[in-house]
Amino acid sequence: MSHENLLDGPAPTLLPADGPDGDARAALAAGSAPRDVVSVAPASSIVWALLAERALSDDGDPVAAYAFARTGYHRGLDALRRAGWRGRGPIPADHAPNQGFLRALLALAEAAEAIGEGEEADRCAQFLVDSGTSAAQVAELR
Repeated sequence: MSHENLLDGPAPTLLPADGPDGDARAALAAGSAPRDVVSVAPASSIVWALLAERALSDDGDPVAAYAFARTGYHRGLDALRRAGWRGRGPIPADHAPNQGFLRALLALAEAAEAIGEGEEADRCAQFLVDSGTSAAQVAELR
């Protein structure tokens, strides 16, 4: 039986270093382009976040950014649930394996705003705050 700290809320969720984002980070560090890393680690949030960030900044394509970011967001939710996250609680941004999900979430907020989906952008920004971080803190990870 596990015991949740009812006064402070759930413990922080820390994604494992050896998961899909670890595989993606290794391929990226070896010089592979994010688009090529998708086939190496399609379940990685970081690779989808990088593609979304590039689509927002370099390509100026918020529709593609939205699709990439949504994929990274959902892959991250899957990983968080496997790591014991139950829909609330901190997801520390200083833990490198969590950063792919958080960056995808921020990119989703930005892409949603760019395509006129303001309510979703607001929900994503609030999700970052509820996770114990902020859009500004996650943006610094780029």
